[in-house]
Amino acid sequence: MTRTELIEQIREKRSFLCVGLDTDLNKIPQCIINEAKAKDGEDYVFRALCEFNALIIDATAPYCVAYKPNLAFYEAYGMDGILAFEATIYYLKEEYPNHFIIADAKRGDIGNTSKMYAKTFFEQYDVDALTVAPYMGEDSVTPFLGYDDKWVILLALTSNKGSHDFQLTEDKDGERLFEKVLKQSQQWGNDENMMYVVGATQGQMFEDIRKIVPNHFLLVPGVGAQGGSLEEVCKYGMNKDCGLLVNSSRGIIYASNGEDFAKVAAQKAQELQQQMDIELIKAGL
Repeated sequence: MTRTELIEQIREKRSFLCVGLDTDLNKIPQCIINEAKAKDGEDYVFRALCEFNALIIDATAPYCVAYKPNLAFYEAYGMDGILAFEATIYYLKEEYPNHFIIADAKRGDIGNTSKMYAKTFFEQYDVDALTVAPYMGEDSVTPFLGYDDKWVILLALTSNKGSHDFQLTEDKDGERLFEKVLKQSQQWGNDENMMYVVGATQGQMFEDIRKIVPNHFLLVPGVGAQGGSLEEVCKYGMNKDCGLLVNSSRGIIYASNGEDFAKVAAQKAQELQQQMDIELIKAGL
């Protein structure tokens, strides 16, 4: 998906919501597990993951522009999980081809390895974007940038407590590590193929980030269950094209563990979409 197409989807749907598909068998409703076991016995994992994801997607698709399956939640279940990830991507591409698909895998290694990671996600799975760790530098990132209409989403300033361990450390000139990542990486990609992960809990730090990358899209986790404020994110992080994909995972997909889970997920997604519409109007978009 191109930048122009993504912006069009945001304007058309009045939303910049990304739904995180962090699908955990220990958290999905028991009714899904029971149904899968009734059909497949002890080999129920694949069916349960796929069924839950499909119902969540169907319920939330009208209110979001993107989905972000996190690979860890699929790899944890071995081949059944990997096949469920593949099936979920296929379902999205067949049923909702206008939604932006992010594989949250946080890859990044020496050049030859990154080249294979890029082949996996951009050729085999054909997702729109992949999260990448920048710690190993340019040659670990550039293999992902050689695909038309595909995006690298670099970790910049994350929402977890441990982000302060490294990302906010300063060099002798007072430049923080996340600022160095933002500046240096612009020599590798541009705002047509590179985004940055910035946690919603970073608040006013978005101002500092926008001074360095005023036009890039930011993928923003941490709204909802992690306590980030959508209004604050928009106040400091929104640009002339919106420039935000705000992710919510647990706050939507696990809003209910009863048989009404899909209906409640839709309600939570719609609530966020309505708040986003207000923020877009305030920004003149």
